[in-house]
Amino acid sequence: MQPRARAALFDIAQAAMGIAEFLQGKTLDDYNKDRMLRSAIERQFTIIGEAMVRLRSEDPQTCAKITESTRIVSFRNVLVHGYDQINHETTWRIIQDKLPILAREVEDLLKL
Repeated sequence: MQPRARAALFDIAQAAMGIAEFLQGKTLDDYNKDRMLRSAIERQFTIIGEAMVRLRSEDPQTCAKITESTRIVSFRNVLVHGYDQINHETTWRIIQDKLPILAREVEDLLKL
């Protein structure tokens, strides 16, 4: 794996861990009420999406091993360009259902 691809994977892993840390002990209600928390989470998702764009450019074969890489980039685009369309419940579901899978896949790729 190329160093830039590894760096992108590392950035994804760090941002995913940041989201987990920020949300430790938090509920959906906490998330909905706390603008600063939502902003922090959205920033980490933006980093994940941008790192995925870089990974796709640097090492498409590795990027293809990430289950929802295309949807991750699409979500980043919504966060950046469609900020007024963000649904907090959808973001929460992504955090609960999809982020653990992404973190696991990236961790496995970094072991290679």
